[in-house]
Amino acid sequence: MPDAAVGAIAFVTLLTIIVGARGIRVARTPDDFMVAARRVPPALNAAAISGEYLSAASFLGIAGLVVVQGLGALWYSVGYTAGYLVLLLLVAAPLRRFGAYTIPDFAVGRLGSRGLRQTATALVLVIGWFYLLPQMKGAGITLQWVLGTPYWVGAATLGVVVSCNIAMGGMKGITFVQCFQYWLKLCAIGIPALVLLIAAGHHSSPNLTPDRAAVFTRATVVTMTQETGFTLTSSAQATVTGLLDQRTYRDQAVRLCACRHVAGASTRIGFAAGAPVPVSLAMEPSSSESWDSPFLTSTTSGAHPLAATYGVIIATFFGAIGLPHILVRFYTNPDGEAARRTTLIVVLLLSSFYLFPTVLAVLARAQAPQLYLSSDSDSIVLALPSVLLPGLPGELLAALVAAGAFAAFLSTSSGLLVSVAGALSHDFLKRGVTTFRWCAISAGAIATIAALLVERFSLALLVGWAFAIAASSFCPLMVLGIWWRRLTRIGAMAGIVIGGGSCLAAIVSTMLGVAQTGWGAVLTGQPAIWTVPLAFGVMTVVSLLTPRTLPANVGQVMLRMHLPEALSRQVAYRTASQASWHAPDRRAPGP
Repeated sequence: MPDAAVGAIAFVTLLTIIVGARGIRVARTPDDFMVAARRVPPALNAAAISGEYLSAASFLGIAGLVVVQGLGALWYSVGYTAGYLVLLLLVAAPLRRFGAYTIPDFAVGRLGSRGLRQTATALVLVIGWFYLLPQMKGAGITLQWVLGTPYWVGAATLGVVVSCNIAMGGMKGITFVQCFQYWLKLCAIGIPALVLLIAAGHHSSPNLTPDRAAVFTRATVVTMTQETGFTLTSSAQATVTGLLDQRTYRDQAVRLCACRHVAGASTRIGFAAGAPVPVSLAMEPSSSESWDSPFLTSTTSGAHPLAATYGVIIATFFGAIGLPHILVRFYTNPDGEAARRTTLIVVLLLSSFYLFPTVLAVLARAQAPQLYLSSDSDSIVLALPSVLLPGLPGELLAALVAAGAFAAFLSTSSGLLVSVAGALSHDFLKRGVTTFRWCAISAGAIATIAALLVERFSLALLVGWAFAIAASSFCPLMVLGIWWRRLTRIGAMAGIVIGGGSCLAAIVSTMLGVAQTGWGAVLTGQPAIWTVPLAFGVMTVVSLLTPRTLPANVGQVMLRMHLPEALSRQVAYRTASQASWHAPDRRAPGP
């Protein structure tokens, strides 16, 4: 299997570079690099957005969470898709009519504040780098599973490939890359899911939610990828090769008692058919009753699963509006109507994809309970084909899954790096293509180094945190900035600083283990439940208290965003917004 998987990953990586290099011939101006000259048709753009959006959490993380935590984890996939309905209704067309490169451009054009531009740029960097971390982690565990390489090798490989690809082709190049990779990811998860579903039908059980005391349906050899603690519900005979309970065995028969055991990395334990499946101490699966629950049952939710579930729903529903690498995609549409059509197609494409992680999760839960021993829910999808379909067919399916996983990391990382590099080169440094290229390389290096610190967190949790930060900062800015003319620059600044800052502080406290049980774990582990309303409230109240800082050109800007294309082009908002930016307190002289 390693040869097949390595070949598949190498093929995807090489093809990504070749397709991205197409952008070199046409990516010469800032418009080409930042927004693909605003000439991307809806179908192509929708596939590119979907390819960019389906990240490591979508491909690997959701299925693993469903296996371990239960059906409540499906709220992640529901939220990821439904977020585009909110984006369609509130943001897509007005944002395209506004016409800018980045979210900081929107902030300064709408509100005319240099300070707000700098604050928004800093948040773009935070969200972008935070979202890059799970992509790097996913690449690390994928290569670790395929080749046995150290975790950092996969993260570094992804960082180098994506940084070079962005530096070569910019947005023009990655549009083709991400479109291609959406269809690759759909095939890479859809084909294995359907094949394994058919294969499992020969020995499937009508009970798809087995109890915790599961048994092996056939003789199985389990290989530990790292030091793993586990328990048995009853004693069992096993054949052990490697380190177990501080003793070394060489293909020896051992009677394992119903107690706690510790197996070393690379230890192989063979179980007979009917033997109890060991339960990993690091990743204990939910019972049958809790697995059926529609609420999240993660350890960070404490005794309040409903609150944790609402936290995920709010973060994912409203987070898409505030993701910089997604919003910049709508600037690549020719007009507002094309932006709406693009969003509708995206919803259809995402809905098609998210059917298959659920199928894989149910199959793993019912047919391969030994995967709980991996101690890492994110690797379950990678291992499932070889477990359910031994031999060459399983190896080929596993190689296809590995290639699709790497495509997920490549496509999402590409969009994120464009966003981060664009913010750095366009808003912090002097503008230009050369600066953009160097910023892409630097941003990729920083994300690669930071990824070494988040190996212990699940992919879905890391992505959910990025959504929470976006929902707590840029979502209120975009919604109120587009639909409420009384929003002021001071109100916007207060809202994104307090909302985004509170969310980031809560996440950091969770990463440091400050609160691990009860309400503290809920409010810090899923902070969007309170930081999003806080951001909207602060932005509204402060704007009402500071009416004198309302931009002088607010009427022109609102007309530009809400009039039909033919009329809005006649509103010369750019000159007014630039004047407001350079002299925000200046008022037009009286007659």
